[in-house]
Amino acid sequence: MKNRIVLFGLASLVLLCFVAAGGYLYFRAFSPDRDKYPVRGIDVSHHQGQIDWRRVAADDVAFAVIKATEGGDHVDDAFARNLEEARAAGLAVGAYHFFTFCRPGADQAKNFISVVPHDQPLLPPVVDIEFGGNCPQRPTPEQLSAELAAFLAPVEAAFGKPAIVYLTDEAAQTYAGRIAARPLWLRSLLLEPDRDDWIYWQYHNRGRVDGINGDVDLNVLQGGPAVLAALSAAGLLTPEAPLSP
Repeated sequence: MKNRIVLFGLASLVLLCFVAAGGYLYFRAFSPDRDKYPVRGIDVSHHQGQIDWRRVAADDVAFAVIKATEGGDHVDDAFARNLEEARAAGLAVGAYHFFTFCRPGADQAKNFISVVPHDQPLLPPVVDIEFGGNCPQRPTPEQLSAELAAFLAPVEAAFGKPAIVYLTDEAAQTYAGRIAARPLWLRSLLLEPDRDDWIYWQYHNRGRVDGINGDVDLNVLQGGPAVLAALSAAGLLTPEAPLSP
């Protein structure tokens, strides 16, 4: 009976949120414990438009992971500007690649390496694996593992540190444990991740930050400022000696 009462209460809360939002289903995102996770960051692309990075930096944002490339030939047209301006504002910066299922991993690696600078401190490269906005075909875990390996090897050699793999819930259910072991960036919008092998946790996909008009993804780092500084340092790590929170 107690469980039924709890479920009824949750259902009522969801309905109330639905009505209060004018018929749009809305959930209040889980807010991480800032004492436990003091370092906050964002991830952006051209979708955020013109960003005032100095205002972003002043709004409790310490790092930014910026979309650089997608597939074998697409370059985000805001990447170079965002990278330069975010760094000038004092943020730790990194780049991510949206991995498509319809291009060979080696071609995608060439695209990423050709766009992201190698001569400046950067957070580890990120490869984004998700179904939304991707090719309709779904590779088997074995196929994805092979193409991802073809992407990771040259990228990690170029940047001197192991890449971080971003997984949405759906992609994690399909591929986690079947791809090369790498530090993870997990997406969990309602609860704290139930695993601890992650570097970044995306806890909000419609957050607000001063300096950005509209929604932006919010993240926390597992670790404090010293961990962020180590991630940004020149790459001395290997996949066999992974990043540690």
